[in-house]
Amino acid sequence: MTAPDQRTPAREVRLVSRPHGWPQPTDFELATSDLPALADGQLRVRNEVISVDPYMRGRMNDTRSYVPPFQLGEAMEGAAVGVVQESRAPGYAVGDHVLHQLGWREEAVLDAASARVVDTDAAPASAYLGVLGMTGLTAYAGLTRVARLQQGDVVFVSGAAGAVGSVAGQVARALGAGRVIGSAGSAEKVAHLVDELGFDAAFNYKDGDVAGQLAELAPDGIDVYFDNVGGDHLEAAIGRLRQGGRVAICGAISSYNDTEPAPGPRNLARLIQVRGTVTGFLVSDHQDLAQEYAGLAAQWLASGQLDSRETVVEGIEHAVDAFLGLLRGDNTGKMLVRP
Repeated sequence: MTAPDQRTPAREVRLVSRPHGWPQPTDFELATSDLPALADGQLRVRNEVISVDPYMRGRMNDTRSYVPPFQLGEAMEGAAVGVVQESRAPGYAVGDHVLHQLGWREEAVLDAASARVVDTDAAPASAYLGVLGMTGLTAYAGLTRVARLQQGDVVFVSGAAGAVGSVAGQVARALGAGRVIGSAGSAEKVAHLVDELGFDAAFNYKDGDVAGQLAELAPDGIDVYFDNVGGDHLEAAIGRLRQGGRVAICGAISSYNDTEPAPGPRNLARLIQVRGTVTGFLVSDHQDLAQEYAGLAAQWLASGQLDSRETVVEGIEHAVDAFLGLLRGDNTGKMLVRP
């Protein structure tokens, strides 16, 4: 079914210069785009909620990576959930909610083949960008397949109050970890991890001496480190690894805005002593786990073992503010924009 064509120009956020170091508001512009008429197999979608994620900082650089860089003068991309306003694709009706990759804009025309209908009666639209989406699957794949989590393991998660970290700690607990430790950037976030998300212990890395604080909370060492931060956190974790310890590197947000290469951990030789492993991973390599994780996540949400927190910024005109806040660590849980 196709709704009447009532399109209006839509606003979008474009990258206009490549950041050097920390991105600045002047690296972006809010512009208006006239949407094209639909071709067969396409949808017009009004975005309801947009994801902003740390990996997007890498796409602002003109360098080879696992995803192409954003193009200057064009709207950026990212995950979003929106409502179909017009359809020329079988199986997609006006009013359907769809998950797609044309975020950073109010409306988008996209190929239906690149979209997936999601059930907003079963869970809010935002959940498909967070705990039930790439965020949750990243945590699950990193723990189970990359870090090979075992019952009773002592697990350390850095950036634990962020989107992926908060899920990783809770999933580790649900899968039988013996002790879960997190790091975060404020006393309030530390309290959130322990009092609300069920971490056994947490510390504020801004208090200094990450290695010392981790040693105090894990005097007998750790078995698994889920890394979202890199830098001093990675070095501290390697220093606490027990025999056969595993490190799953999901991100290294502490160095994303560095203008010079970040120094590597100084204690890599310890991996030889403890027969430890360090493995980087991308969630896109583990899509075969999506159905398995979705089933478990639904159970954990229903039982209260998994708590999903969000930080929501209103208005497409504030999307850049949301992204810069994400890089500063202003968010608790998933950072989202409602355009």
